[in-house]
Amino acid sequence: MKNQSFEVIIVGGSYSGLAAAMSLGRSLRNTLVIDSGEPCNRFTPHSQNFLTQDGRAPGEIAAIARNQVLKYNTVKFLDDLVVSGMPRAGGFQIETWSGKVFQTQKLVFATGVRDIFPDLEGFEDCWGKSIIHCPYCHGYEFRGQKTAIWVNAENSGHLVPLVRNLTRQVTVLTNGDIQLSNEELTKFKKHGVKVVEKRITGISHKDGQLKSIAFEDSQKHDFDAMYAGLRFEQHCPVPAAMGCELTDKGHIKTDMFFKTSIEGVYACGDNVSPLRSVTNAVANGSFAGANINRELAVMAFQG
Repeated sequence: MKNQSFEVIIVGGSYSGLAAAMSLGRSLRNTLVIDSGEPCNRFTPHSQNFLTQDGRAPGEIAAIARNQVLKYNTVKFLDDLVVSGMPRAGGFQIETWSGKVFQTQKLVFATGVRDIFPDLEGFEDCWGKSIIHCPYCHGYEFRGQKTAIWVNAENSGHLVPLVRNLTRQVTVLTNGDIQLSNEELTKFKKHGVKVVEKRITGISHKDGQLKSIAFEDSQKHDFDAMYAGLRFEQHCPVPAAMGCELTDKGHIKTDMFFKTSIEGVYACGDNVSPLRSVTNAVANGSFAGANINRELAVMAFQG
């Protein structure tokens, strides 16, 4: 790649990064997208609840998006991994795993998050297929089926009613880690929601489709699906290393324009929001790209 200097570099070329790149490409911005090829949703075979693309494989959607963005000749792509970033006069310097060095005025992290799987054989095999995180993304496909909810202190309050709306066969699993309040237990009983407070010891499945869950007393319960809210970490350590502030939950902290705590650095997609969906990633990526273009245009006009 001959050009080493860009107006904008986007780290991460999945939905959010591609949406930002399209906004910038249509604004004639000299933009580089660097992507390492590990999107957050690579575990799931289908993407739902995305208008015009409902049920399509995530990789197909990303390929269509990338081809459309490449039509704008001011946007370039590089398959590589960003390993460091630092301020420099007029912007930032980025270095990749292969040793390439680039300069940019504005920097965007659309790098997503990495889920931390529990130490249970079979869990990762089922993740995104029959062990799921979002009733809007996957719930319709398991409507009316036997469904478990692996609750934690944060998700029991809002997730149980949403899942019960899709199926009456709901069982809450605490994995022995949390104590449900009497108020919660009364409410669950009233609405026919079962509760199992024993520790989970195993998961049986066939090709990622959940069959049963085993517990510490050697009992097994059959299920077709399970919701689970996982702990996560930032997929890319560079924003934190550069000094971008994180929220208490571990997301990159941004304002309403997707600016981070470092002037000139933006972030968008799953790395900034607990609402993990393709539609949300595309929306805030597009908005972030538009805001960056606005800033660059205003700077040039005032210069």
